[in-house]
Amino acid sequence: MDRKQLTTLPGVDKDRLHEAAEMLLEARRSQRPIDNLPLALRPKTLEEAYFVQDLILQALGKVGGWKIGAPSPEATPLYAPMPLVTFARSGARIAKQFRRLRGVEAEIAFLIGKDLAPRSVPYSRQEVVDAIASCHPAIELLESALHDPDSADRLTGIADLQSNGGFVAGAAVEGWQDFDFAGEHAQMNVDGFVRVENGKNSAGSDLLGLVLWLANQAQSRTGGLLAGQWITTGSWTGKILADSGSVAVARFPHFGEVTVHFD
Repeated sequence: MDRKQLTTLPGVDKDRLHEAAEMLLEARRSQRPIDNLPLALRPKTLEEAYFVQDLILQALGKVGGWKIGAPSPEATPLYAPMPLVTFARSGARIAKQFRRLRGVEAEIAFLIGKDLAPRSVPYSRQEVVDAIASCHPAIELLESALHDPDSADRLTGIADLQSNGGFVAGAAVEGWQDFDFAGEHAQMNVDGFVRVENGKNSAGSDLLGLVLWLANQAQSRTGGLLAGQWITTGSWTGKILADSGSVAVARFPHFGEVTVHFD
């Protein structure tokens, strides 16, 4: 998706999408979720949904990275910015403010160590590997403006940052460059109870392929992947809901674990 194309949207469409972004932001901030956007305000295309994402990001501040995933290895990935609002390390306590859903997903994330700036020649896989500083287990925190994101309009759900509400990283793992992710699985434990066992990533085992796709196919929107940004590559456990006071632990046999506490 070429972000430059969005600047040519008719003014009435941009006004409509600004209003949609404002409604989603207010629902998040007030913790009063909506069932869906009004029909007249809903994004009509994926490009419009991404435009609303960008408007929400502008309101929430600097981007800390990107989430990317796919429902199957053959599907075109979907992606969203992760605002640098709630980024933390394993063991962090997450304040109650703006916390309603308290969703958690076990993921594998990459920390970019060297800029992958936009360019006309596609990056090779090796160039992307060389630009990655480290690989980590992670928990994506899920929040939403929508009462039930799974039952809302699909494009509205995408516009709502694909339910991103934060990101928690575990310790770096050595030897990730040669690791076969097909042999990995994930467990999600909440308050001492195993909620998911032997979870897998719906996008398949080529997690580096997702980062490569983001570096090449999305660069006109992302502005390139920058040193210090995190790229998290989709859920291994699906969405698990925690409560105020809960402790969530994502465990990978080879990639270790990451923990988050909810106040």
